[in-house]
Amino acid sequence: MSGTGAIESGIAGNSGIVGDSGIAEREPHVPEPTLDRPADYLHARSTLRSWFLTTDHKRIAILYLASITAFFIIGAVAAGVVRLALVVPNGAVMTNDTYNKAFTIHGVVMVWFFLIPSIPATFGNFLIPLMIGAKDLAFPKLNLTSWYIFMGGALFTMISVVLGGVDTGWTFYAPLSTAFSNTWVLPALIGVTIVGFSSILTGLNFVVTIHTMRAPGMTWFRLPIFVWAHYATSLIFLLATPVITTALILLILERAFHIGVFDPAFGGDPVLFQHLFWFYSHPAVYIMVLPGMGVISEIVPAFAQKKLFGYRFVAYASIGLASVTFFVWGHHMFVNGQSDLASLAFSVLSFAVAVPSAVKVYNWTATIHKGSIRLDTPMLYAMGYIGLFVLGGLTGLYLATLAVNQHIHATYFVVAHFHYIMVGGTVLAFLGGLHFWWPKFTGRMYSEAWGRISALFIFIGFNVTFFPQFILGYLGMPRRYATYPPEFQLLNVLSSAGATILAAGYIFPMVYLVYSLWFGRRAPANPWNAKGLEWETASPPPTHNFLSPPAVPKVPYDYPIQERETGRQHG
Repeated sequence: MSGTGAIESGIAGNSGIVGDSGIAEREPHVPEPTLDRPADYLHARSTLRSWFLTTDHKRIAILYLASITAFFIIGAVAAGVVRLALVVPNGAVMTNDTYNKAFTIHGVVMVWFFLIPSIPATFGNFLIPLMIGAKDLAFPKLNLTSWYIFMGGALFTMISVVLGGVDTGWTFYAPLSTAFSNTWVLPALIGVTIVGFSSILTGLNFVVTIHTMRAPGMTWFRLPIFVWAHYATSLIFLLATPVITTALILLILERAFHIGVFDPAFGGDPVLFQHLFWFYSHPAVYIMVLPGMGVISEIVPAFAQKKLFGYRFVAYASIGLASVTFFVWGHHMFVNGQSDLASLAFSVLSFAVAVPSAVKVYNWTATIHKGSIRLDTPMLYAMGYIGLFVLGGLTGLYLATLAVNQHIHATYFVVAHFHYIMVGGTVLAFLGGLHFWWPKFTGRMYSEAWGRISALFIFIGFNVTFFPQFILGYLGMPRRYATYPPEFQLLNVLSSAGATILAAGYIFPMVYLVYSLWFGRRAPANPWNAKGLEWETASPPPTHNFLSPPAVPKVPYDYPIQERETGRQHG
């Protein structure tokens, strides 16, 4: 059964009446009349045709969710193959070629087909119209088109895996990808290029929607931070993605026709590709990070039951991150021969980009301070995100320091830093958001006990997997090598053992969330007592989101101010 079909059958038969408390009350012995009750978006029509030709932003979000989950599994399996190979130092588990193909597929699938589209394409698609009081996105047909483009490009890249794989790494550096690799590079490049157009269309749709379709009274500074984060992300989609698209098209032409743009054998310059690639790919880091920050900015106030501290600062920091990130791409190229002056400038700017991130972390911490904290599953993911993101950000400052970078460049220190930002950040935010809005998506609650267990497994497994890699990198172990000195084996075995714990943590949600579709208790409209227009409609929402125009609050995150006793005695 398909993922969408599972949702339909899992939620079928949820007849009941929503009482004044917002909690569904089942009446099993009295059939509920349905003539006057609008069908929710899951049950409006239940044929496959209605799903694959839908223009409902909520259903398109579910299509994206099913798609990226499948690609996440593929990328995770490839990561497991890499960790299995590195258990022994002599490369005895698999050949070097197989190892190169495994880490390439892991990187390509995880970056291009999961991390970049994960939060914007799923939560952004589902929630932005709900959060601003709109019936849909500005261009519903374009939204569906973007999903088909995404699937077409991703499946085209998967052809390269079926035919034999790619060994260039996810960065496709020239001249390896243009002249020396004898693997299936062209299908992979063409597929990634196609997927870029999906990102551009999604960004365009979000920007136009946020500008033109806000409900009356929904001013810019009443928008949830989630919407601000996606607005900033959409600007990166629109401004940066055309650059990587152009670079990849040139790379395709270079490999196919040897036109001499990047290959020095034909008069090209491989460093030019690095400039074009990283001019996009460092902003792309914030395509992955900014939406996650938006998710955390929704979860923390809800589970602290407290207004978001410094709302305007967090909103401005989102735009600041999206702006400054365009000026730091050169810190990926400190060892490629660029001038000392250029390296110094990029180093200073790389330190500056940490400031907006620090503002957000400070504001989340201040929001948690003296709040009425509930450690439900979404909050556990949010707190894990904050800790891991801080460690990932601090280690980024080492990489931005010129002298230190000379030593740890292209080592496992970079691998650990990248994963603390991408997995410790984006993936934990994705899982936190999935648990937070799962009742709104499906109308069902999941097992809270299993949710907490999975969050604990993921946090422990992640740190056991990737923290040893900081030490390996500091000691000099290069990345992308299938063999290593025997003295590094203990840390590599520890890292691979952590990966098994991490894998278990990922499997648990796939089981209990799917289980909840059939057996989870019905979700009320607002199970978390959260603020925001998405919680003012039913779970799951009706086809057009709201049965009547929503009332926009005058203040975002209008939680009651928490006052606590100081415990001080007054004489």
